Amino acid sequence: MAGLQTAKKERKVTPMPLTRDFKETIQARVRRDAGFRKALLQEGIQNFLAGDVETGKLILRDFINATIGFTKLSNATHRSTKSLMRMLGPSGNPQARNLFEIVAYLQEAEGLRFELRQRRSPRRKKQRPLSATARRSARVATARWPRLRGL
Repeated sequence: MAGLQTAKKERKVTPMPLTRDFKETIQARVRRDAGFRKALLQEGIQNFLAGDVETGKLILRDFINATIGFTKLSNATHRSTKSLMRMLGPSGNPQARNLFEIVAYLQEAEGLRFELRQRRSPRRKKQRPLSATARRSARVATARWPRLRGL
């Protein structure tokens, strides 16, 4: 029963055909939908920025497989295909320099340019004004240590 899933139905096992592989589905959508391609690349980069390196590597690897392929990326970055695959693999640990080089090439290949913008976190509390005691302490500190004035 290779290539078939089984479903238990009242103690009977009935074979069901497998649906298309998830990666194949993603690759097909990436090839036909430019908006999805952009969103996938953006999601991978955002995962890296949010600190979710594992998910970011997985998304970038799927993106590369579905678009330019590791061979073309290898030629552009002057790194071996095997090294790039390892870098973006589950146990890979890419250096920031290598990762940024890959992201820059992918942006160029797609005709995109992502920018990082500062945005306040919604959970961040507004800064309260200093109390009279804190203001006095700050004046005393800057009077004693003039270097602190510029901080």
